[in-house]
Amino acid sequence: MKYIILIPIYNDRESLKLLIENINKEIKDLNSDISIVVVNDGSSQQVIDSYPYTENINSFEIVNMRENIGHTRCIATGLKYIFEKKEFDFVIPMDGDGEDRPDEIKNFIKLSEQMSNRSIIGERVKRSEGFFFQLCYQFHKFLTYAFTGQSIKFGNFTCLSRSTVKKLLEEKSTWNSFSGSLKKVENDLEPIPSIRGKRYFGPSKMSFFSLIRHSLSIISVFRKTVLVRSALFIVFYILLIKSYASVITSIPLVLLLIMIYSISSLALRENVEEFNNALTNIHDIDKVK
Repeated sequence: MKYIILIPIYNDRESLKLLIENINKEIKDLNSDISIVVVNDGSSQQVIDSYPYTENINSFEIVNMRENIGHTRCIATGLKYIFEKKEFDFVIPMDGDGEDRPDEIKNFIKLSEQMSNRSIIGERVKRSEGFFFQLCYQFHKFLTYAFTGQSIKFGNFTCLSRSTVKKLLEEKSTWNSFSGSLKKVENDLEPIPSIRGKRYFGPSKMSFFSLIRHSLSIISVFRKTVLVRSALFIVFYILLIKSYASVITSIPLVLLLIMIYSISSLALRENVEEFNNALTNIHDIDKVK
């Protein structure tokens, strides 16, 4: 079985170097062909470095983008590059900062050997962020389920079969939301417990506003369902408050309209032409091994 670990990175060379070392250590006893493709999202710092611990890694290359396009689009570009240029059975996207734990890679691989062509998701059972962020994250999951009917408890850390990668590349929303698109194109996903780790260096890059954008991007994938549910909510809510209408009671309606506007704006990021031409943004490729 051939596995390719896909790692988007932006100005985090120290974390990447430690991550590669830890991946190399964790896969040493696995009887699989494991390669690494790093997508460098136009980092201002040099990403190519000496990587002394790669003896258990079959191949390792860094795909350098011409300009910064964002985490999600880096994953989409990486999937497109791998699908068109590489031989593989599964792709494992993971963050490059240590928050996706390398010791869980072997769990994905062992389970995938039993699942044949079925993709696997790492469902978060524990997170390392503070109380406020975790509270906001729980609200994000509730909001997503309430307006889309979809329970999405996973992020980028997954193990995707070749057929799933093909489906993602044919779905325009992959250019805007990885987890939302994966849930849209695949109903039969096998969950596996995953613990969110801590960044190797520096604070988490997922801010409160980033979480809001992330949540709304996922919701925008299912915007038709959102519009239907929002319309039903508006009708029900107006009937409920018609005798008590005031500025205060209208706040939920205003927030809902803001959300609808926001997801409509984010949906404009689903640019099919940009997605199809994603590989033209590749500047060069450094073959580390």
